[in-house]
Amino acid sequence: MNLPATRSRAVVLASTALLAGTVISGCGALSDDGGAGNGRRIAAAFYPLQYVAERVAGEHFDVDNLTHAGQEPHDLELKVRQTAELTEAALVVFEHGFQPAVDAAVEENAEGEVLDVADVVELQPFAEHGHEEEGHEEEAEEGHDDHGDVDPHFWQDPLLMAELGDAIASRLADIDPDHADDFTANAEALRADMEKLDRDFTEGLSNCARDTVVVNHDAFGYLARYGLHLEPISGFSPGAEPTPADLGDLQELIRHDHITTVFSETLVSPKTAETLADDLGISADVLDPIEGLTDETKGEDYVSLMRSNLQRLTRANDC
Repeated sequence: MNLPATRSRAVVLASTALLAGTVISGCGALSDDGGAGNGRRIAAAFYPLQYVAERVAGEHFDVDNLTHAGQEPHDLELKVRQTAELTEAALVVFEHGFQPAVDAAVEENAEGEVLDVADVVELQPFAEHGHEEEGHEEEAEEGHDDHGDVDPHFWQDPLLMAELGDAIASRLADIDPDHADDFTANAEALRADMEKLDRDFTEGLSNCARDTVVVNHDAFGYLARYGLHLEPISGFSPGAEPTPADLGDLQELIRHDHITTVFSETLVSPKTAETLADDLGISADVLDPIEGLTDETKGEDYVSLMRSNLQRLTRANDC
């Protein structure tokens, strides 16, 4: 049946209005059922922040990780969904300088409370490394430009994770005073676990045959508090290629200190670390920087991954 032009336009407009109403109604239903916009969500920039936020929030808030499993967090670019999660969150937990895309999105889009890790935990400077001789120091510093001299990988120190837990508990108590006691209790339980993990690292690494550890990139500096000297192959950036001079210095260091193992890491190619180990006839192993989960580690958590790293370090250093 052919409709007059005016009636045809009316039908189209009515259909469009009906569709718009359905979409709006659907969005409203999502919010009512605990989805976006209900004020009960936390956006965490990457995995260690997600872990702490989930432990402290308990059942009272859902936590969205802006860096999905398998992504390298340094290179994160936010998609529309992730930006929406950040915008609608009651609390955003991030670390300024670690993920430039998140920094920009927080500044432009965050509508809820914002917690910058750098404001609540004491970040330490990047350490100087034994193979960074004169002529290589400037190259090493260039890899830290996004962070100045501050090492952002604080989660390698469990006690700093506990500090973050206390800060999140305080902020959530301001947002949701009715459950403040729960947040405090959850933070205390987290601290107990972190203190136990800290004791295990202290005891496990206290009597080692050697204390130098060669790693893929400069993500493990906070382990120095347990007496280790960390020597990164590629500086701050996990994907950077070391110069021939850097590799030569590392080979000399490995021979001098009788190092048995070169560590690659999850989320990036192990090729450089494995080649270095093969050239020297020593072992290659994997340390997890715990910047994010992978398909292989999705059943793990922060504590289990830290304990796995401890086992690998004690084996490599004959502790």
